[in-house]
Amino acid sequence: MSSFFSDLALQYIDGEWRPGGGSWDIIDFNPYNEEKLASITVATAHEVDQAYRAAERAQQEWAGTNPYARRSVFERALRVIEDREDEIAEAIVAELGGTRLKAAFELHLAKEFLREAVQLALRPEGRILPSPVDGKENRVYRLPVGVVGVISPFNFPFLLSIKSVAPALALGNAVVLKPHQNTPICGGSLVAKVFEDAGLPAGLLNVVITDIAEIGDALIEHPVPKVISFTGSDRVGRHVATVCAANFKHAVLELGGNSAFIVLEDADLDYAVDAAVFSRYVHQGQVCMAANRILVDRGVEKEFTEKLVAKVRTLKVGDPADPGTHIGPLINSSQADAVSSLVEQSVEAGATALLRGRTEGNVVSPSVLTGLPADSPVLSQEIFGPVALVIPFEGDEEAVRIANDTPYGLSGAVHTGDIERGVALAQRIHTGMIHINDSTVHDEPIVPFGGEKSSGIGRLNGEAMVEVFTTQKWISVQRGRSVFPF
Repeated sequence: MSSFFSDLALQYIDGEWRPGGGSWDIIDFNPYNEEKLASITVATAHEVDQAYRAAERAQQEWAGTNPYARRSVFERALRVIEDREDEIAEAIVAELGGTRLKAAFELHLAKEFLREAVQLALRPEGRILPSPVDGKENRVYRLPVGVVGVISPFNFPFLLSIKSVAPALALGNAVVLKPHQNTPICGGSLVAKVFEDAGLPAGLLNVVITDIAEIGDALIEHPVPKVISFTGSDRVGRHVATVCAANFKHAVLELGGNSAFIVLEDADLDYAVDAAVFSRYVHQGQVCMAANRILVDRGVEKEFTEKLVAKVRTLKVGDPADPGTHIGPLINSSQADAVSSLVEQSVEAGATALLRGRTEGNVVSPSVLTGLPADSPVLSQEIFGPVALVIPFEGDEEAVRIANDTPYGLSGAVHTGDIERGVALAQRIHTGMIHINDSTVHDEPIVPFGGEKSSGIGRLNGEAMVEVFTTQKWISVQRGRSVFPF
């Protein structure tokens, strides 16, 4: 595995693997055992420019390539992943502390999004629209935007890089990808290697491994990219949006969440507990769609909470390489410290810890808190760790009020024995996605994925990809003669 990481510890610019030109290195660590996986010299702003210029040159020919020929690249990329699935899974476990279950989940979705990219190559359609002017024909063409900048996060780096990179390429664009500095291989170099081996022409996908400490805003200010696809925190997303607006770029922002998991009094409690535990603790809670807040009708609060705590106690915590592990490490020590402090501060402020996790290295075992004061800051923020908040409510109206009492609006879930009641309640929750009798954590290739409020701007997946990564061009044809007033 060490050679796997060291072989990919390079920048990928214009079809060439090369070291960065910066004066310092990003050190890639295994978050569980803190083993050094790779050392990568950062790319400079000059190399970001080289990557964008290479993308700009390569894109013009790619846009003119027959879409049937373009889609064959994604068919081959899918086969590359299938052939190396075990190796990629090992890399996910090592670099980001993902459990075996999580690695399998991420790879499954990555393959599904590549299958959708195959179809997206043929998706753009032109239109002919009528005109009030005699003899005029209005043609509307769908064209690639040109070059797309993609910034991916650390939690699902392989999936969330491919999720934007593959559709952008399929629709005739070129891409410059910057992975998160904690997952430079799975989120960056590995993606480039897959597409290189699939025969993607040089220059169309470039990967720059760097940090804002080195390049500042060069990646999003650069004049070449027309769209920036960013997945990450709302704090950084706000800055990305501001810089993009100032430079007349379109920003697609998939940001944080504070999802509510609502359990009504007529829910199947055993099933709701299973869904809630997955929704909160999958990948140690480092998921934007995770159920931060578990809202339970007071009529079933005691029974549900007892079942929930009992279920959480059964989760195995430790080495993500162990197939039986449910909870592995958080991505780094600062994240582990932040989650531990959050639990401590909440208890000091009056919350009751039904289960209080320990912190050993970067591994934080699960906590379940209840009895939080109404003004507790933790109720309105995103918790990127294995901490569940149980909040009682009385009646649907209060459930809606509490669920909406957050600056976020990404995902959610409602559990009930009456599906239409659940749908009616879900329609009142200010969120981009919400699921009846299921978990809060879902992503599918053809459904619109995105949030409201501070959870982001725009949508990805399916037809939304066409909207994001293409532009419309109006060409009119006058078959007769126009009459001019002078």
